[in-house]
Amino acid sequence: MNGDAAPRVDQSDARLGDRLGARLGDRDFRRLAELIEGYCGIRTPPIKRVLVEGRLRKRLRVLGFANYKEYCDYLFHQDGLTEEITSLIDVITTNKTEFFREPKHYEVLMGMVLAELMQAGIGTRRPLRLWSAGCSTGAEAYTLAMLLSDAHMLKPDFDFHILGTDICTDVLRIAQRAVYAEEMIGPVPMSMRKRYLLRSRDSEQQEVRIIPAVRAKVSFRHLNFMEQTYNIGERQDVVFCRNVIIYFDRPVRQAVLERICQHITVGGYLFVGHSEHLGDLTLPIRQAAPTVYIRV
Repeated sequence: MNGDAAPRVDQSDARLGDRLGARLGDRDFRRLAELIEGYCGIRTPPIKRVLVEGRLRKRLRVLGFANYKEYCDYLFHQDGLTEEITSLIDVITTNKTEFFREPKHYEVLMGMVLAELMQAGIGTRRPLRLWSAGCSTGAEAYTLAMLLSDAHMLKPDFDFHILGTDICTDVLRIAQRAVYAEEMIGPVPMSMRKRYLLRSRDSEQQEVRIIPAVRAKVSFRHLNFMEQTYNIGERQDVVFCRNVIIYFDRPVRQAVLERICQHITVGGYLFVGHSEHLGDLTLPIRQAAPTVYIRV
């Protein structure tokens, strides 16, 4: 659930936009913005109206509505919200992700963090547990899995498991399938490509898939950060929650990170995005490295 690039509008979208005529009305936009923020915490200020319109076109096309007003009437007056909320959130959320994004974090993880945790027996006496919170299509989770698979090669008794969660069901399906366009794997080192990626037998597909042994170390689950409790099982030793809280206002950031911290072991680590700062929040953490925190 990262990034903020405007959606690409193809010719069919443009024709639909012409047919719709009127833009999303002020009242309907406010109601949608309040619904989205209340459901998943994402702020949708007026400056993002065009972005919202562009993304809603997909739902209007699928459902056969002639304009935005018909869609909003369906949501708010015809009891369509129960059936539509998941699809609405799927099209509204931004899911920018990359393999090896913000690479300095992975250096810190594989150096300082892993050494300290393994010294405490984490990864050997029991599996190291990592959580990719806001995992999008899974690039972050599989980046972690490839790095830790390398660590397992060097130390065969080392074990780990990675949990990826996201609110968007569409991206979770992609993550579970673990198939990516070749253009996405540019940041993956060549040695890792040879070890952990399978090329499609159809050369025209230009796709790769994560190998089964790596996929087996990662599981994915739906999770809405606005829920009061997170059903993720045991506490995690490392949490990557990067480029997620920038979408929340301060009270929501405080509440979400409080809940996340409840799921981190004492002495475990929290990684946030390089543009995210936690100095204005009151949390049971202390800084261990730039945008890396230890649970106290």
